[in-house]
Amino acid sequence: MADRPTSNASTARSLVLIAVVVVVLVAAFAFTAGWLSPDRLTPARIVNALAPPGGAALGFRRNHAKGICFTGTFESNGTAAALSRAPMLAAGSFPVTGRFNLATADPKAPDATVRVRGLSLRIVAPDGSEWRTAMIDAPFFAVSTPQAFYGLLKASADKSDPDAMKNFIAANPEFGNFVAWAGSAPWTGSFAQERYNSLNSFIFTNEAGQDQAVRWSFVPAAQPEAVSPDQLKARGDDFLDTDITQRVHSAPQRWTLVITVANPGDPTADPTKAWPEDRRKVEAGTLVVSAIEPEPDGPCRDLNFDPTVLPPGMHVSDDPFPAARSAAYAVSFDRRTAEDKDYPHTPAAGATP
Repeated sequence: MADRPTSNASTARSLVLIAVVVVVLVAAFAFTAGWLSPDRLTPARIVNALAPPGGAALGFRRNHAKGICFTGTFESNGTAAALSRAPMLAAGSFPVTGRFNLATADPKAPDATVRVRGLSLRIVAPDGSEWRTAMIDAPFFAVSTPQAFYGLLKASADKSDPDAMKNFIAANPEFGNFVAWAGSAPWTGSFAQERYNSLNSFIFTNEAGQDQAVRWSFVPAAQPEAVSPDQLKARGDDFLDTDITQRVHSAPQRWTLVITVANPGDPTADPTKAWPEDRRKVEAGTLVVSAIEPEPDGPCRDLNFDPTVLPPGMHVSDDPFPAARSAAYAVSFDRRTAEDKDYPHTPAAGATP
């Protein structure tokens, strides 16, 4: 009986410790969610800002909502194994699930109205490791930080302030380069004719433990042909899906993976800054797209193309965007999967087969 007070005191201390741990965890979660700092940028705030004026399209990705699935292979030639020990860069053939898409929150947007086109991939190695990447056809990104991206979304949606965009551009002059590209670069009439770029920098590590900053592009075998915006409008709202389906049905479509290696001092944290053209380039293999499927119930619909899902031999650099994208993609994924009942699983009558 003499040891009961000590036992009670020990129990009380344990309960206090548990309570403290719970409070700390809740506080950490609240901070992460932005509850304790209303002005802090969070993944949810970024995803909320992507919604069009009429609200998000339920069941769809919150950005790049319009797309079509494909399957194929990545035929690695083994040349890039000197840069990275990633298993899918060793010589061999690796299965790919991917998605062609448009940078819009509206899954019904006419193709000719969306300037930026995208390519997302999941490449799987025999050991189960994956390389996921989501790229666009622009040669550099519009803004230099996730905070600036959020500012762009808010400024473009602000109808109450006629100077919102002007003030944003004044604070983020790099955006002018993207506007110039969007206004002057030629349009093509096919996903198959686009070059898709990672824009973000990553670190490759080889078998010797040597690190190297890189970016990559998938360069089309199909020759790009310029088409005017008016000509594109005349092709219909969904001409890109129709075109890529017909092309792949006729023959597999191919892109060469070109890895660009940074020189010392090249900017790795700012995707608005393209590296000089004279940087070393390694042709690592060929993406072969062999089958197209409509997105409803297609193999890519429920894939989250998180750019931080990387195999051994690859990791993120000091570029802040991959982590920000990963967090926002997770929010988008959770929301759209929770809205599965609202998603039109059966393709609409007359949709591209």
